[in-house]
Parts: sequence; C-alpha cells; structure tokens
Amino acid sequence: MGKEMGNLREKLAHMKKKQWLVLVLAGILLLVIAIPVPGESEKKTQEVPKAEAEGGGEMELLEKRLERALADVEGVGRVRVMLTRKSSGRKIVEKDTPVMEKNTAEEGNEGSKSTVEKTAEEATVYAQDGNGSQIPYVTEEIEPQIQGVIVVAEGGGDPRTARNITEAVMALFGVEAHKIKVMKMN
Repeated sequence: MGKEMGNLREKLAHMKKKQWLVLVLAGILLLVIAIPVPGESEKKTQEVPKAEAEGGGEMELLEKRLERALADVEGVGRVRVMLTRKSSGRKIVEKDTPVMEKNTAEEGNEGSKSTVEKTAEEATVYAQDGNGSQIPYVTEEIEPQIQGVIVVAEGGGDPRTARNITEAVMALFGVEAHKIKVMKMN
C-alpha cells in the first residue's frame, strides 16, 4: 500500500494544468451532487380553500368571490349571487397508448399471403406525489362552464349599477348579457 501511495503522489506531482482543472471541476461536481435537496417539509404549500378541497364546491367558491368583489363596487351595497353551470369542470389525464404490430407471412399453393395485425392498449400515466402515492398525471384542467348568473343587489335598481354588474360578470365568466339577471334587493 505504501508503494501505491508513492506512485499516486508521483502522478499528482507531474499533472498538467488542464488535468488539475478537470480534477477540481470533478470535485465541485461531486459536492453539488451531494448537497441535499429540500424535503417536502421545507417546501412552501399553498392553502386550498375548504370549499375547493371538498370537491363540488367550486361553484360556491366562485359565488362567494363574486359577491365579495361586487360588494366593493360603488353603488352595489349588499349582494347575493347565484351561478348555474352548463357543465362541470374536468381534468384530462395523460394516456400512454403503445401500438404493437404483428406481421404474419403464409406461403401456400395459391401464393404468399401476409397479414398485419395491430393492437393498441391504453394506460393512464401516473406521477408520484410527495407522499410516494401515485396520482394520475393531469395534462389539462377544464373549468366549469357558467350557464347563467343571478345577482341580487341593494343597488340593482339603478341602471348604471346594473350595467356595471352585468359587464363585470361578462368579463369574468364569458357569459352573454342575456344570461345575466341583475335585480334590486329588498
């Protein structure tokens, strides 16, 4: 072992500048790889509102957010909102569809005959979450489509306020004006 250490020292003493640079860069690379990555406990998490976390409560959440926004508009006053939906939201998951081909060639007294058989299987692609459990890999989320909106507001009797409310709902949800009804609250 002493003889091997002597050879190693001798080799290190006769290294060229480029070889030293490569050795130093390799050492830095090893250090970077060895640095621990922050765990799940160190990552920031975004709080999901209770209505959204329960599922099916997205409409109620949208109604409450619209009520809060409209209540801050001049002339609206107290407000109540009801949304109806045309379709519920969907999540589109990634699918893996491998196609397998099988070529068969048969020779007989009538000549040669070949057939191609294709089979395709569809399987959902899964990803792992922070806990190690598998969840479907979502490629796209489609928000629910709003069909109609009713807004009951203290200032709903004023034409200017009603127009402002209608324009705000049109801008937020892409609903046509004839599907929005603004009424005066008792």
